[in-house]
Amino acid sequence: MRQIAEALLQIEAVTLSPENPYTWSSGMKSPIYCDNRLTLSYPDVRNLIIDALVEVIRPLDADVIAGTATAGIPHATLVADRLGLPLVYVRSSAKGHGKGNRIEGRFEPGARVVVIEDLLSTGSSSIEAAKAIQEAGGEVIKIQAIFSYSLSRLHINLLDSGFTAHALITLMDVLDVAVKKRIISKEEAASLRDWRNDPTGWSERVLSS
Repeated sequence: MRQIAEALLQIEAVTLSPENPYTWSSGMKSPIYCDNRLTLSYPDVRNLIIDALVEVIRPLDADVIAGTATAGIPHATLVADRLGLPLVYVRSSAKGHGKGNRIEGRFEPGARVVVIEDLLSTGSSSIEAAKAIQEAGGEVIKIQAIFSYSLSRLHINLLDSGFTAHALITLMDVLDVAVKKRIISKEEAASLRDWRNDPTGWSERVLSS
């Protein structure tokens, strides 16, 4: 999956800025920003990712592909099309009009569903989507993402939820490529690992400096 890490860095779908960190909507500082929606504008990168997703999902014998709204929908659509499987997508909350759907699309009770997410941070949104599918009668066999920050909170939340999640690449894969290509220094990579181990503490140190 090194090729995917290289591609995301090249098109700046993943950017690293430990010296001038980004601010998340929560106010927390982060030395990394990931926007996998950019991959849609690059056919070669898009196909590289879809090929990898299809390779890991095909053996699971899924009945349905589900995308998380909104960033997971395009990749889920492409995967479902490639595999010839039904597609649904899960809203962050029930629609406020019409039928009030939380899940758009249809599947039979007991259907084996793979949830596709673009990014895993704490996993909360993916887990909520998986719960919605479960409550609608589906069996979530896996949450599959493109990229994961590999935060400890993700692993804790997954253990608590009982769901399984994997990503094609992780922060450590990106750091390995970024150091070898001299995008960042070894010292900056160490700072990013510190953030992964304690994002709140890292953010507080940046804000107080």
